[in-house]
Amino acid sequence: MANTPQSETLIAINGKPVTHACWSCGDMRAAHYCQECGKVQPPVPVDYFSFFGLPQKLNLDTTQLERDFYALSRKLHPDINAKANTNEQEWSLEKTSQLNDAYRTLKDPISRTEYLLRLQGVQLEEQSKTATDAARRSGESKKQVVPPELLEEVFELNMQLEELRMNEKMDEDDPSLISDIRKAKDHLAGKQNEMLAELRASWSQWDSLVDITAAGKTVGENDRAAARDAMLNVLNKRKYLANLLREIDGVLES
Repeated sequence: MANTPQSETLIAINGKPVTHACWSCGDMRAAHYCQECGKVQPPVPVDYFSFFGLPQKLNLDTTQLERDFYALSRKLHPDINAKANTNEQEWSLEKTSQLNDAYRTLKDPISRTEYLLRLQGVQLEEQSKTATDAARRSGESKKQVVPPELLEEVFELNMQLEELRMNEKMDEDDPSLISDIRKAKDHLAGKQNEMLAELRASWSQWDSLVDITAAGKTVGENDRAAARDAMLNVLNKRKYLANLLREIDGVLES
């Protein structure tokens, strides 16, 4: 038998394998296509981790994820199943869409973490560009939570940005001010990159709880909440900085 991609283990729901007979040949099939006859199987509503046959852990082997993505693409792509019956063609389209969405989400460390938190019922604070634009249109204040360790630096930067806006209105030029703002921007961009390392460190805390649960042991909700909060704190700080960096670019480019 040809090498089977990691994702072609049977789908697990709540940690328990779910087996189904192939609709075409009756053999016990893998998650997405029958390993016996090759037929595409009906879609099953699962999260992106389960789609690839993975536990809900954040330290992923992205090289293996990419291999599985391409292996599944070769089996599920609509062009490959163009001569199949109508149901198979529809399943192929739906599964390929699921595959693409799952791969895009899981391969990126930030979107992967945000997705896992959404699965846990946790929403990020509203720091997005969409929220910023909506607030500007409505004239309402958007929720902004300045990380405590950045309060002094952000206050100084906001004063500089306001001064630059006034200079622009007065048609005055201050190269020194612009240089200071660019230096502040570079410094904040560096902090944002450092937060990615901080986020990766918090993954281990969550993954260890998943391993404990998989071993049949009980994990307290306080422990889960602490792991979620650690990741959420880093993500919210990065969101804030991303929003602030966009604002800086907007002022510098105006």
